[in-house]
Formats: sequence, structure tokens, C-alpha cells
Amino acid sequence: MTYEAVIGLEVHVQLKTATKMFCGCRNQYGAPPNSHVCPVCLGYPGALPVPNEEAIRMTILTGLMLECDIAPVCKFDRKSYFYPDMPKNYQISQYDLPLCLGGRVLLDKFAFPKETQKDPIAEAKKPIRLVRIHLEEDVAKSFHYDQASGIDFNRAGTPLMEIVTEADLRSPEEAFAFLTTLKQILIYGDVSDADMEKGQLRCDVNISVRPVGQETFGTKCELKNLNSISGVRRALQYEIARQIDIVSSGGTIRQETRRWDDTAGQTFLMRTKEQAHDYRYFPDPDLLPIRTDQGLLDQARARLPELPAARKDRYVADFGLNDYQASVLAADRRLAAYFEQAAAATQAKVAVANFLANEFLATEPDLDQLTLPATHFSALADLVASGKINSKQAKDLLTEMLASGEAPGDLVKRLGLEQVSDTAQLDAWCDAAIAANPRSVADYKAGKTAAINALKGFVMKQSKGKANPAVVDQILQSKLR
Repeated sequence: MTYEAVIGLEVHVQLKTATKMFCGCRNQYGAPPNSHVCPVCLGYPGALPVPNEEAIRMTILTGLMLECDIAPVCKFDRKSYFYPDMPKNYQISQYDLPLCLGGRVLLDKFAFPKETQKDPIAEAKKPIRLVRIHLEEDVAKSFHYDQASGIDFNRAGTPLMEIVTEADLRSPEEAFAFLTTLKQILIYGDVSDADMEKGQLRCDVNISVRPVGQETFGTKCELKNLNSISGVRRALQYEIARQIDIVSSGGTIRQETRRWDDTAGQTFLMRTKEQAHDYRYFPDPDLLPIRTDQGLLDQARARLPELPAARKDRYVADFGLNDYQASVLAADRRLAAYFEQAAAATQAKVAVANFLANEFLATEPDLDQLTLPATHFSALADLVASGKINSKQAKDLLTEMLASGEAPGDLVKRLGLEQVSDTAQLDAWCDAAIAANPRSVADYKAGKTAAINALKGFVMKQSKGKANPAVVDQILQSKLR
């Protein structure tokens, strides 16, 4: 029997506001422990919360970017539970009236892991539906040592979005593509840095398996402790295999929460979950309902950016880029802006895109520290387009340009790289190539057109790589005819 996975994600996203959700404490990662706390975020009796208006705007903006319906009225609720890192013993969250409902994320094949981008599933541009996006406050962070535990309350009360998907995902690769695409959108909207290593984007996974063709879901398990997008993929690969092994041998899956150990490459039982928790939600009596249709929605809509998918389409339509180049450049907001600066100064926009998407990114640059002028790439592309250097020289020049920071034109002069296009000199080299390679000449005249490559290689060697390959090809073909 063949089985399929059914996967849903709960993604928590820390918003990059200046202050916390319901108080004026700074929202700062990496500050000394318990240095940004106050009676409100510590849950002291009598302390009153005040909603962070910017966090609400950012959540609405996220909903607009993800095609959600924005509620005209929403409210905050108390979600009651006891946990050491929840100082009030309840969390301010949203239950029945969240800010955003519905929506979707469209998976693009270039968001999938590279080795799976040619699979049919990656070509389909599958939409993953969202259930809701609600806004809440984050909890504190626990630290466990050999003989003791400690809690840092700096994170308690920071604004946190929870993005919940429908169970539309069917593979670890789709989960990878979803999170990659979502992260790009969040960064484009400037609502979060979405750094999983810093806990700014955290993901819980609900996973079950069922026979292909069965409509009802199997018993799900929840996976926690997922600290990277690639870790989510690996955890799902392991868990799907574990569940299929159990059900195919006649066993039964228990509803439970499991922890992913990235080092061991396995999931481990944390706790069983026989029934849903009763969080005893009720409207927070300290917080009034919020109307989004009285300015907040319009303010968020005014901040809508051009999203990666739209930018990719524009690069293809306006600049003539192929899908790969456009996807790579549009995927990162910083790289896209850098490319547009370079493209604005040249007609050879495809050449600029190729340099950036391939050779430049292969050097693993720090995109936050792009000190090299973008116009250097424009100048490099123009040198190739004008025939002053060939593509091989351009790659060598790019390496030197990245190392020294010099302008391409200056480097061509300093290194003596200017391509030879003088027909008299090229004619002489071509005559020498024909004289030195009679076998290749005979093969070419016998119909083996690839034999001309040996003659071109001879010319390039004689010219020390400076001969213009296009002109050499024309001269050789003319002489051989």
C-alpha cells in the first residue's frame, strides 16, 4: 500500500517593532538577560496593557501580502495556561476574532530545494491555503543548566504573529518551499527579519500519514524544536518514514508531541496528547476591541511593497531575464535593489543578471555590506557587449574586481586584457591555425563542423586569450569555405 503525508504548519513570527506588544519595553534581541522588563510584561497585579499600534499595522500588512481577508473588528483574548515562562499564567492572544482570515502562499519551483526543482510537483505553482493570522504576545525564554534553570523575560511580551496553514502540504519539500517563500515575503514587507537562529521565525509541524486515495486524515503528531528551514525538511522526512513504518506493519499512531533532535536526526517523544487543551479563552477585560477600518487598514495598504513574485515577473517581462535569473535576484530584497542599480546603467541587463546570479553569489557575499558600486557590474557587462573583452576574460576580471574593488575599465588597462579585434592580426593567427592543423581542416571540410573548435583553440592560445572569439569564428569559416 502506498501512503501520503498530510502536513500543516503553525508559524510564529516575531515582529520587528521598537517596543513590546503591550508595554514600552524595548524589543531588542541579544540584550543582557532581564534588562528590558517592566510590571506589564512581568505580569504584576494591577499593571494595564496598552496595544502596540505598529504591531497591529504590521500584522494587517502581512495579511494583505498573503491575500487574507482583514477583519473590520478584532479583539484580544486571554488564553489561560500555566508555564514557567508565562509570567501572568495567561497569554494575551486572539481567538474567535483574529486580524486576518484565509489567504494563501503560492509555491514557486525555485523555492524548493535545488535537487527537487525539476520535479513535476515543483512546476505546479501549488497554492497553500492559510486558516488565519492572529496577533499575540511572545513568552519568555528558559535556559536549562546542569543543576538549575533560568528565565530571561526580555522576550516576554514581544509582538508575535501566528500564521496557521490548512493541511495542504504533502511533502517535506513543499514545507521547505512554503517557509522559504513566506520568509522572503516577510522580509520584503519589513515586518520581521525572520531569522530562525534568533527565534524570530519558529515553526511547529502537524504531520500524519494515510493511504493514497483516503480522504480522512490519520492521527497527527506535532513536531517541535525546529530551528531551521532545512531542519523542518529533515524532521519531516524522518517522521513520515517512522509513521509509515508503524501503520504499514499494523501498528497505531498515538497523538503526541515529539521533539526533533537535529544531531541525532530523529524525533523523540515529549508528551502524549489524548485530548485538546481547554485554554478557557475569554475577551481580555483590559483591552477594547480594535477597528481596522478606521485608518489602520489604509495605513497598512499604503506600505504594500512589490512582492518577490511580482518583481520576478517584471524582471522577465521588462529586462528579458530567464526564470532562474529573475527568481534568484528577486528572492533577496537587498540583491534585487543592487541589481536594479546596475541594470539602470546599461543595456546589457541580462549579462548583469548573469554575473550577479552566478559568479557573484558563488562568492557568498555579505549582502548587508555591499560596498562595491553596482555600476561596476554595468561597466563589466558593457565591456563584454562592446567586444573589448570576451566571456572568459570577464570572469577573470570579475574575480579581480571583487578582490580589489577597482573599476573594470581600469583593470582592463592595468592587466592588459583588452580583446584583440584587429582583423589583420586575427587573420594572421587564423592562417597559422589552418596551417598547423591539417587534420582538423580536413574533418571540417568533410562535414564535421565541430572540428573548427580545434582551430579556434589554437588561435586563442596564440593570442593568450585576447582574440575576439566571434570575429575568429567568422574569419575561419570564411577561409575554410
